[in-house]
Amino acid sequence: MTLFEDLKWRGLIKDISSPLLEKKLNEEKLTFYIGTDPTADSMHIGHFSSFLIATRLAKYGHKPILLIGGATGLIGDPKPSLERQMISKEEVKKNVEGLTHQAKEIFGFEVVNNYDWTKDISILDFLRDYGKYINVNYMLDKDIISRRLESGITFCEFAYTLLQGMDFVHLNETKGVTLQVAGSDQWGNITTGIELARKKNDVELFGMTMPLVVDANGVKFGKTEGNALWLDKEKTSSYELYQYLINTSDDIVIDYLKKLTFLTREEIESIEKEHFECPEKRLAQKTLAKEVITFLHGNEEYLKALKMSEVLFSGNVSDLTSKEIEICFKGVPTFEIESDITLIDALVNNNIASSRREAREFINANAISINGNPVNDENIVINSLAIEGRVIVIRRGKKKYFLGLIK
Repeated sequence: MTLFEDLKWRGLIKDISSPLLEKKLNEEKLTFYIGTDPTADSMHIGHFSSFLIATRLAKYGHKPILLIGGATGLIGDPKPSLERQMISKEEVKKNVEGLTHQAKEIFGFEVVNNYDWTKDISILDFLRDYGKYINVNYMLDKDIISRRLESGITFCEFAYTLLQGMDFVHLNETKGVTLQVAGSDQWGNITTGIELARKKNDVELFGMTMPLVVDANGVKFGKTEGNALWLDKEKTSSYELYQYLINTSDDIVIDYLKKLTFLTREEIESIEKEHFECPEKRLAQKTLAKEVITFLHGNEEYLKALKMSEVLFSGNVSDLTSKEIEICFKGVPTFEIESDITLIDALVNNNIASSRREAREFINANAISINGNPVNDENIVINSLAIEGRVIVIRRGKKKYFLGLIK
């Protein structure tokens, strides 16, 4: 397959600005850019598919530039229904530093910050050198702007599309960029840049968008939506990412394999065939988890996530470190306990049992396990069971877990 055919097969092309782009991608070596605004100090899985485009195109000889929007992030891309909450300059600066480091570490390409060429432009220069080329009626026709006209849109947000268009023109003038790639929600901003370059410099630039990656409910991933899976393993551990990917619905897992991995068409079609012959083996999900985590964090992190998952499935957590246990049981009821407290008191004091009588019933019925092992001695001192002297995992029945942190 050609590059363009591969991108189409993977479902990575939604809009293109010109039919000429297919020929250019297949036969020329383009310099292109893809950007993100610093709304957080880490990218999430929603960015991952988009930014993987940089790597895919680079494999065919095209030159990627990754843009972090230190300037546009101070304004905020208009949301469909309400005004975006503005972020402080200090937070934007911190987020820019985090994203720049992450983009270089994961993808390894040149990273630029649009604040560098925007900060010294006066409002008069902005209006004279850029504003005069874009008609207000043209901006009002933008989908994201037209949807906000009834509820109201500030001039600040209204001008965002022109700021992003200015980025495209600047990168064309200074770095020879002729293509912008982005998620489908950026189509209006891309075309503004194309229009601005045509009118200001009489050059033809190109744009391409890809469908947004969505979760099983059809909701795009993101901080605002509350379903962000962060690429920073300190914010979303490799284990948490593994658990999400291994539980991907059969309805979307092949789509994820196409968009989030570099497996070939032949490899993915072979996995798809084998997966749906024996879906209970979850071959597609396991492959997805391995490919994504290994790309982001390396094979060691993948093996660690796999080990943690297998240990939890067996129920014997004693093979995990205290830190790994805290990651695995993030979100379960957690409490601090005195090092010399007995099991029965720990159960009652932390509402695992409603009374000492009920606690004894649980213990005598082998319904209480510590670190995966049933415990029948109500007077055993908790500290003697703690892993690394720090944590214990209490399980009541088959599925009710509690995490105890030794003071």
